[in-house]
Amino acid sequence: MAYPWRPLAHIAARRTALGVLTAAGDPLAAWFFRGGRSDVHATFERIRSRGPLVTSRSGLRAVTSHALCGELLRHPDLGVQLPGNAEFRTDPLATGFSPTLSRSFLTLDPPDHARLRRVAAPGFRPRAVRSWRPRLEAIANDLAERAALTARREGSVDLMAAFAAPFPIAVIADVLGVGDVDADRFAHIGALVGTALDGIRTPAQADAVRAGGQELEAMFARLLDERAAEPRDDVLSVIAAARQRGEASVTDALGVAGLLLLAGFETTVNLVGNAVVALRERPEVWDELVGAPDLAPAVVEEALRHSTSVQATARIAHVDTELAGRPVPAGSPVIAFLAAANRDPDVYARPAVFDPHRSGEADHLAFSSGEHYCLGAALARMEGDVALRALTAAMPGLRLAPGARVRRGRIVRGFERLPVTLG
Repeated sequence: MAYPWRPLAHIAARRTALGVLTAAGDPLAAWFFRGGRSDVHATFERIRSRGPLVTSRSGLRAVTSHALCGELLRHPDLGVQLPGNAEFRTDPLATGFSPTLSRSFLTLDPPDHARLRRVAAPGFRPRAVRSWRPRLEAIANDLAERAALTARREGSVDLMAAFAAPFPIAVIADVLGVGDVDADRFAHIGALVGTALDGIRTPAQADAVRAGGQELEAMFARLLDERAAEPRDDVLSVIAAARQRGEASVTDALGVAGLLLLAGFETTVNLVGNAVVALRERPEVWDELVGAPDLAPAVVEEALRHSTSVQATARIAHVDTELAGRPVPAGSPVIAFLAAANRDPDVYARPAVFDPHRSGEADHLAFSSGEHYCLGAALARMEGDVALRALTAAMPGLRLAPGARVRRGRIVRGFERLPVTLG
């Protein structure tokens, strides 16, 4: 199904306006216009210098401080839907993706949000997550050894294609109960969704994103029916059981399953790549991790803070309210720059420095906060821990090689390609 030209023309006109404002020195417009093509943290600092709540000449509002981002994410008067309009949501999966899969609890406000979150929550309880560790370690060790073998044989290896993408894809597929999957195909669909985060720009992109969503929807419809008939020890069986009890509709169940799959690997793919780059830019910290693998959990937390994968999220005022003592009219979106909050100089000493030995500082906001705090945070943390231990064991002499390519999107920050050698 092709998208109509009018919305795409509207996006083009908006980009033109943002380009004009960028040229005029509007840093918030610059972030929207340039995205991943700019020095994003320099842009964040220019936005931060404008004050606690910045309003662009385009009408956009944003906050960059750790305190205000946290307040925004927990504010009772702000949510992810426009007041009285359930069809407009701030979640990127609602932009151009499958209409069914776009209905996840990430796109909903209470009480629907809490109801659907409860559908998946039993599958991500701490005991369940801890029980997955041996399987994660087996997958990570195998992939890391294969990547090391390729690097020795060919002189280098793309860490994203050989490890950072297939590892979390295999993990979330196993946890959900999807079974053997085509890792390259899922990575492609994840990349398509990543492009949708910044808006649909062409009919071809719109069709590709929608086709990917429909492909996942068909797969999950089949698997959920199978689990309803023959439950297993996996998260899809948990969702299928909730559907049978009347706690979730067919559409709800498909939306939850799709969200867990896509969010379950897309975030960790970038966490692994970003962490490796940050570590190799401080070789002494990499060497410390090689000699002391138990430092891995602290490295993961610092990578989440220092190199935040999901750069921003948004909330919409449900009523006329205030933030930082300034009015925010009902219906107005406000952007929370999570990556900027995680480098707030009022909260973190030497915020641009990657330092896993930090202590006594505020928790980062990489997993958001409030009602929409990431359901899979514990799994992502464990995946990062396991991944770094596997890489440092299999590739202790890992070095960055020329040819790295950063993703161009403005919402998700990570690498499309990351060549490495064994030194």
